[in-house]
Parts: sequence; structure tokens; C-alpha cells
Amino acid sequence: MSGDLDRLALRVQLSAFSGTTLPADLAELLADGLGGLCLFGSNTADGPAALRALTHTIRDAGPRAVIAIDEEGGDVTRVHARQGSPVLGAAALGAVDDLSLTRETGNAIGAELAGLGITLALGPVADVNTNPANPVIGTRSFGSDPSLVAAHAAAWLIGLQEAGVAACAKHFPGHGDTDLDSHLAMPVVGVDTATLAARELVPFAAASDAGVAAVMTSHIVVPAVDPELPATLSPKVLSVLREQLGFDGVIVTDALDMAGASRDRGIPEAAVLALMAGADLLCLGADKDVALVREVQAAIVAAVQSGRLPEQRLTEAADHLAGLEPYDRAARQDRRDQVALAQLVGARAAVTVEGELPRLGRAWVVAVDTEANIAVGDVPWGLPADRALTPGPGALAGAPADRPLVVQVRDAHRHPAVGALLAEVADAGRPAVVIEWGWPGEYAGRLPRVCTRGDSRPGRAAVTELLMETGWDR
Repeated sequence: MSGDLDRLALRVQLSAFSGTTLPADLAELLADGLGGLCLFGSNTADGPAALRALTHTIRDAGPRAVIAIDEEGGDVTRVHARQGSPVLGAAALGAVDDLSLTRETGNAIGAELAGLGITLALGPVADVNTNPANPVIGTRSFGSDPSLVAAHAAAWLIGLQEAGVAACAKHFPGHGDTDLDSHLAMPVVGVDTATLAARELVPFAAASDAGVAAVMTSHIVVPAVDPELPATLSPKVLSVLREQLGFDGVIVTDALDMAGASRDRGIPEAAVLALMAGADLLCLGADKDVALVREVQAAIVAAVQSGRLPEQRLTEAADHLAGLEPYDRAARQDRRDQVALAQLVGARAAVTVEGELPRLGRAWVVAVDTEANIAVGDVPWGLPADRALTPGPGALAGAPADRPLVVQVRDAHRHPAVGALLAEVADAGRPAVVIEWGWPGEYAGRLPRVCTRGDSRPGRAAVTELLMETGWDR
């Protein structure tokens, strides 16, 4: 393929790859005009120096390429996937409700990403998490109150963009009131337009007003606006963002390999429909090969040639991407020690205790394995455990009978088997405490509960301090 149309059809794609070195065929695509790459945990596995080298290689191959990453702080971190994030996530920041801390957190993430050569952070999460059963947002949200989420999303993105990295508020028009994961299914937000405006849209309006560089769409259906197409593919939904909220930045799709976008139509067709709806940058998903990029490119070119997709719309999408060109990269003072202290203070404030903690000297620590949030991934979480266990009959077999228990869980309220396990622990009568590392849902258990509102290194430090006050001597 050659020509301006072919180049434009590459320019609007955000692809990905596996591994810590740039494949030669992908470097060729970048030279041909590929819009950018999204980095995941496999790309960052060799550490910061290797990641800087990788982004330099990407930049050499495609000087205008967007280099994006999901770096939200807290549970969702790609740069620190093996160690845990050094900063708090959204739910913890919302619980503390200190806008200066939230802005500083965004700024700390931005400063690190800028130093690593990354130009676009796929955050903040602007979803209002009103459904406690939500399997994919949860602690990634600042909270369940629209005004609080709006204020903190704006503060976080301002801090990030002050550090020289573009922010991307997600997942428009709001993924918080769902009990399905759009990676796997098609969630529906069945509210009327008044509720949508007063709840879901409020943080996105604040993000737009704060100058956010990009907004990411979600693969959810909002029948009150469009009963047929998911937001990513819906001109009606995306016109709300452009016309009602006045957003004039870059519209980025959530990954098009997710079921909510492409299960019944395939990624190339989803890409064409997203462009027709008004999206500018097409995120293809993790670990994609060059063949898929070329398939999407061919589908876009064919759509333009057939008249389905106006060439002006494709040109407009490509032109919008100038808003993601690298920001000011001026050297900044190293503030890591100050940031670490502020994060620990924030973590202490975010942690809450329900009930009275028992003495926990020589406590046996377990981590209860449940299905991970796909956006978070299969990464370490919580305190080091003596045993990881799956909830069910006999799960605690072998637990020392003469030692207290620390039972670590995530979103226990969403897993009946975890509730049964905690009841079994309570029935045994031994000293025990529950550490809830997920969303602090409704809890009727008889054991004292510590709520962290997400995993992070400062959160782990705060919980460790708390347990040591009970005589825990780990």
C-alpha cells in the first residue's frame, strides 16, 4: 500500500506488541506512519533503563508516534507491575479527599512517565462507581459521588499534564453503573438522560473544562442515547461529548479487541465504525501483530473508497492527533522523597478500621485468590502471604490452629465463597482480621475489617504499620 490515504489509515491506529524490544516489522510500520503504540506490562518488564531505551527506539522509528500506557496509580500500573505502584490509586485519593494530594499524585506519575519517554497516560478514570458489583472499575474510581469524582479527576489530570504528559479521561460516557465487564460482554447503563447528565457526565465535563488532552470511549450501551450501538461506535453518544460537553481534544477508543466492541463484527469493522462515529485514535489492544494493523488499514481505506467513511472524517481524526504531540520535557527537580512521604501520609488517612483489632502476634497471613480485574491484571497485591488459597471447603486446612489469622481479600462482597470462608473463620473463634484491598462493599461479617481502597506500596506500608500496633511481628 502507498499514498496519503494509506498513511492516514495508519496514523489513526494505536497498536501494541509483546516483549521489551521493538520488532523490526513494527518499526517499519512506524516509519510508514503508524499513529503510536500502547505499552503493557510485558514491555516494561526489564526495568526503567530498558524502557527508556525502548521508547527512544520507538521515537527514532516514528518521531510523531504516540507512546501510551495505562498508568493510573494504585491497582493499575504497567511501569511497576511487578512491585506495585509507588502512589495511591483513585479510590484511596477520593477517600482522603485532598485535592492537592491528588494533583501531586498525577504530577508524580507524569514526571516519571515523561522521564521514560511516554507521551500519553490512559488516565484518569472519570467513572462514578455507583454499582458496588462493578467488576472492572471499583477502586480505579475516585468514588460514587459525581462531584467528588469530577474534582479529583480534574486535579489528577492537571497535575499529570503539568509534568509534560497528555492525560486521557476514561471511560466515556461512564462505566461506573455496570455489573458486567466490557472486556467480556456488552454492559448496559439503563438510566435516563437526566440521570446521565447529573451523574455520569459530570466528571467528563470537568475533565474537558480542565483541558484534558484526550477522552477514552467505553464499549457500553446507553439506551437513552443510542439503544443499538456501544458508545465507541455510536455517533449519537460521541456527539454528546463533542456538542454537549464541548470537548475538542482527541477521542481515543478503548481496546477494540474487547468483546463489547468487536465480538460480532471483528476488529477491522469496529475500527471503521469507530471512525465513522467520531473517534480519532483506535486502540487495538495488547499483543497485536503487524498483520492486524494492515487489516485495519485496508478496511479503513476500503471504507473511504466506497464512500462509507468520508475522507474528511479520516483527515480530521489524523489532524486531531497533533494534540498528543510531546509536551514540554524540561528537566524537573527530583522530588521522589517528598512524594513518597506524602503518599504514605495519604495512605494512612485512606485506611479505615471497622471493629476492634485483636492482638495479632505471630499471625498467619493468607491471600484469598479470586478472579483478577482484567484491567488490573495478574499482578502481586497485598502483604506477602504465608499461603494463597482458593475459597471453598477445606481452604483453611493446614492453617496453624494456635495462631491468629490475617485474611486478605479483594472485593469480598462480590464473591459469596469468600463470604462463606470469612464466616468459617469467625465460627472458629480465633483472633482474626480481614484486610479488604478492593472496593469496600457492604460487609456484614463478624470479623474486624481493614479497608485500604486499593493496592499500592504506600497502602501496604500503612497496613503494615497498623498491624504492627497489634503486636504483629512479621
